[in-house]
Amino acid sequence: KGDERKAFMSTCLKKDVPQTQQEKMKTCNADATTKALKGDERKAFMSDCLKKK
Repeated sequence: KGDERKAFMSTCLKKDVPQTQQEKMKTCNADATTKALKGDERKAFMSDCLKKK
């Protein structure tokens, strides 16, 4: 984790290829888990996250 993950995420997020719905779910779900979101807060985050990407 740490610096290696930051480097990967930076490279990953710079790609111009549109993500599939499954990839969006995976990314947003990982972000929500990292932020320790639960319940309505998690639902709101996931909804917003999926609309952005």
